[in-house]
Amino acid sequence: MKKIAILGSTGSIGTQALEVIRQNPERFSVVGLSSHANANLLIEQAKEFKPAMVHITDEKIVKEVKAALKNTSTKVLTGAKELKGLATDSDVDMVISAIVGFAGLRPTLAAIEAGKDIALANKETLVVAGDIVMDLATKKEINILPVDSEHSAIFQAMQGENYDKVRRMILTASGGPFLDMDIKDMYRVSCEDALKHPNWNMGNKITIDSATMMNKGLEVIEAYHLFKTPPFKIEVVIHPQSIIHSMVEFDDRSIKAQMGLPDMRVPIQYALGYPERLKNKLPELDFTEYNALTFQKPDLEKFPALGIAFETVRRGGNFPCIINAANEIAVDAFLNNQIGFMEIARVVEQTMEAATPCVNPDLDDLVQTDEEAREKAKEFIIQLK
Repeated sequence: MKKIAILGSTGSIGTQALEVIRQNPERFSVVGLSSHANANLLIEQAKEFKPAMVHITDEKIVKEVKAALKNTSTKVLTGAKELKGLATDSDVDMVISAIVGFAGLRPTLAAIEAGKDIALANKETLVVAGDIVMDLATKKEINILPVDSEHSAIFQAMQGENYDKVRRMILTASGGPFLDMDIKDMYRVSCEDALKHPNWNMGNKITIDSATMMNKGLEVIEAYHLFKTPPFKIEVVIHPQSIIHSMVEFDDRSIKAQMGLPDMRVPIQYALGYPERLKNKLPELDFTEYNALTFQKPDLEKFPALGIAFETVRRGGNFPCIINAANEIAVDAFLNNQIGFMEIARVVEQTMEAATPCVNPDLDDLVQTDEEAREKAKEFIIQLK
């Protein structure tokens, strides 16, 4: 029985992880759950899975959660210190890191420090502090198991392989809802348009990142850290059907691809069950339903965020932290109708050029970088408004 804590249990990844756990009650149990502010769903999850503890970030609704769970054995926590406590509890075997954004970094680091295996869905943890995270994971001899479908695909393709023999890693991207749209029309798209992803069901922030292809850019940075692969060996290809989730080419020109229907429960289950593959009742892929699997190069004029991300990998230091912070602010501004869709990448690029660089940042440097980048991004947004 593997005991699980889920940071971000009420989000897209968290709810799907609980589906996997629900289907495998003999293998997994839930020790802790955390949510930012979705009290109703957190209460519902707590009553079903009966964890020892739940954490709610929004202190204004702690009383509501406590009242709902007062006749249960579940302890209700709040505050940053208690979130770390949930992630590091001695009963926890694995932490699913699914909090969106920079907020997921500290509790994930605390869990690694405590020797917990990590099922990583919070890409910002590696984007912002990849060197720190991976060095600590190596020191503590714990597994960082990717939950992103693309990184899970590469991780699976590399089982039994030698990293020295990798010629290139190829991340696939759906292209999002605007793949075939003329760039002139992309300046007029609405939030509603951008939130209509053709293949995946995700949270608002990640869906917008997919539409701008910043999501794929962040995944490039993740892959660089996860697989210790130089950026010149990482490529991105548009694959609208989302059947091939990513590929690895080796020195002998053989290519291994991990395929399947676009369903996040598959990589979540692989991470939870690793190194074992578990059965499930998910739909099977019928190849006869697909007349063709197509591929094309990404258009960096339409999707400049992807080019920005590649540039930050080359620059290194705190630049990934800068673009991550700026992107979070810019996406939030777009979702609140403060800036246009194509201005998201513009804000990120301006912030990257204006923020203070740091070659070898420690955690305190990254916290300072994050704060500075957010402020500068807000300034650029005000100018655009």
